[in-house]
Formats: sequence, C-alpha cells, structure tokens
Amino acid sequence: MQPPLLVLLLAFFLLPSAEAGEIIGGHEAKPHSRPYMAYLHIEDEEEESMCGGVLVQKKYVLTAAHCNGRSISVTLGAHNIRKQEKTQQVVLVKRAIPHPKFIKRKGTYDIMLLQLERNIKQTDAVKPLPLPRGKDLPNPGDNCTVAGWGQVTRRGPGSDTLQEVELTLQADLKCKRRFNHYNKNIQLCVGNPRENKTTFQ
Repeated sequence: MQPPLLVLLLAFFLLPSAEAGEIIGGHEAKPHSRPYMAYLHIEDEEEESMCGGVLVQKKYVLTAAHCNGRSISVTLGAHNIRKQEKTQQVVLVKRAIPHPKFIKRKGTYDIMLLQLERNIKQTDAVKPLPLPRGKDLPNPGDNCTVAGWGQVTRRGPGSDTLQEVELTLQADLKCKRRFNHYNKNIQLCVGNPRENKTTFQ
C-alpha cells in the first residue's frame, strides 16, 4: 500500500488556496528518507514560486496544475533546499502536462505531470515512488504521512528542510458535511479538526 503518495496528492489538491508543502504540527523528516520528494522552483513573467512534487518515474514528476510556469526546475535528493547537497540532482522540465479539466479559479482537477529533460540517476536519495493501484487505496482510520517544504506555522517563514506530518484518513461523509466542494472521486478526506496538524494554512 502507498498511502504517502495518496496524501501528498491531497496536499496539492484539496483546497484551491493550498500551497503544496505547508506542514503544520509536524516535524523535520529524517534526511533523505523520502527519496521520491521533488522541490519545484517556478519562474513566471515577473514572479518566482515553489511547489512540491513526487517523482513517479525516472522522467516524470507528479505535482499540482497550479504549479505551472514559464520555466520550472526540479530538485531531487534534497533535504535542505537552501544548501547544495551531494545527493541533489537538478533537472529542467521539458513539458508540463496539466489535467485537461483543470480550472484554476475553482481548483478542480489540480494535478499535473512534469516531463523532465532527462532521466534521473537513481540513487539511495533519488528514487521514484510507484503510483498505487486501485486495490491499494487506504481506508478510513489509516494513518498517512504528508511531506514537503514550506511554512511550518500559520504566519511564519518557510522551512528549508523537508518536513512531515502524520494524518488520519477520515470517512468521506466527514468532509462532505464540512466542505460543499468536496468530491470523493478526486479527493481524500484526512486530518482531525481537534488536532493542530495539517498540510495547508
């Protein structure tokens, strides 16, 4: 079973305002324990931004469609994104493939594949995470881990090091009652409103 990937997808796609990688109430990950994590540096006309992603094949990274831009570089094998580590591989994106039904203002189908300019070199610090099959989906009550870079407090600065937090998968009905836009066919319901643990502001 591959719950880490599934919940990473949630970090990208549940709320339109979410930036991938905001880990609230978690802790620093063990360096290079998540060799599939990708840090995206995005350049557009007049601004720069960052997102997280998941290496799913030697030449493909899965991320959110709102993480598109004129130029995207992907850093793999990183723990601290502000330091040059020997484990890091930086690869430019050759082609961005957003979901054809993606609507930015609604945040629906906020998923995208990035085709890298070249295959990555697989090492202990850089390895793809295979996508789960339908039979591998987690069930309510399962604990899943979310990982990423970004803010670790609601108004604080971003973290330079990879952070992670464990969240519990909830029954779809719990999110349906709280969020009108929740769609169980394309989203997962995770977290506990009584805990200060989340993946977004």
